[in-house]
Amino acid sequence: MSFESSAPTAGDVAADRFPPHSRYASVPVITVTEADATERRFLGRRFVPQPESTPIIAEHLVVAGDRLDLLAQQYYGDPLLAWRIADANRADDPAELTSEPGRVLKIPAPSATGGFGGEA
Repeated sequence: MSFESSAPTAGDVAADRFPPHSRYASVPVITVTEADATERRFLGRRFVPQPESTPIIAEHLVVAGDRLDLLAQQYYGDPLLAWRIADANRADDPAELTSEPGRVLKIPAPSATGGFGGEA
């Protein structure tokens, strides 16, 4: 069994499934070649950035009716970027972030490269 050393990313291999704004776009695609020459591909592990190292552009006071997709639309103009808010607030269950009014959520800035892509 051998592993591909410089793996392409999910965004390179399956841009139709993992567009640039996807949390998985920069995750490596790992190819394993079995003894019988069968190739198997899978996504590598996505590491969530440490919230302490993520620049914050705003803090949002949760009110009744808030949802992460609505907040992502409000702050980024794209509801599919809700995962960035979940990551910045260490959410195990993203729905819990907006379940109780009064909670303050950190709204992360775009990545260091200026985009909102899947880079960690």
